[in-house]
Order: sequence, then C-alpha cells, then structure tokens
Amino acid sequence: MLLILLGVLVLHLIILILLIVSTAASAWSVGGERTTDLWYNCMTNNGGYHCKPASNEDWIQAVQALMILSVLFCFFSLIAFVYQLFRLVKGGRFFFTAIFQILASVFVMCGAIIYTVMSPDDWRVEFGYAYILAWVAFPLSLISGLIYIVLRKKE
Repeated sequence: MLLILLGVLVLHLIILILLIVSTAASAWSVGGERTTDLWYNCMTNNGGYHCKPASNEDWIQAVQALMILSVLFCFFSLIAFVYQLFRLVKGGRFFFTAIFQILASVFVMCGAIIYTVMSPDDWRVEFGYAYILAWVAFPLSLISGLIYIVLRKKE
C-alpha cells in the first residue's frame, strides 16, 4: 500500500511540474525568429531578443486564466491528498482530492483547446514544447483523478 501511495504522490508531483512549466515556458508556438507563449511574443532582430506583452484578446486571457486555474487546482488537490491521507477514516475514498484533480484536468484541456482553435494560422509557426506539455498533463491528471476515486485508505 505504501508503494501505491508513493507512486500516486510522484505522479501528482510530475503533473504539477508539467503544468507549471507549460504555463510559464515561452514556447507555446515557435517559428523562424518568433516564439509566443501565454504572456509574451518575442522576436529576434539583428542578434537582439525583443519581447512584448501578449495581445489583450479575450481568448489568450481565457487560456491564461484556465492554465493558472489548472495549476492551482492541481496544487490544492495535492494539499487535499496529504490532508486526507492523515485525517480520512479507514476505508474512506479520496473523493475531494479526485474532484480537484479532475477539475485541473478539465481546465488544462479547455485552455489547450482554446489555444489550438484561436492561435493565428501562420504556416511558418509550429506548436512548441509548452503546448505539448499541456496536452501531456491533461490525460495524466485525468488518470490521476480517476485513481483517487478508486483509491481507499487502509491502515
């Protein structure tokens, strides 16, 4: 049982790291001399690197909010798991933790879908590693949430 709990905890920490990196990293879309993330648009000109804030469009602000919410809910889920690990009665399930983790999964999925649909259609631009990390974090956090639903506390 201890090994299962340790595995679930490690998986949860990996998901949290993936979400933090995908939210903060500057490579949601890359192409040529340009990189774009949720916060800045950067270009290289004459050997220099110039960044300006991301646009004020509603869709990018929605993606920013959803990614921040996914990080927060994943973190709150981790705190709830540790709390329930010590306070939950024997045989109880980690429903509260599961709900927070599944919500984190839904938020990251919605943010990535909005970014996919609304990002500019430029044939020279490709999705970067931060975008891919967000999509990797989605199924992992969903699986983690489902594991928390099945998981029971034993002595």
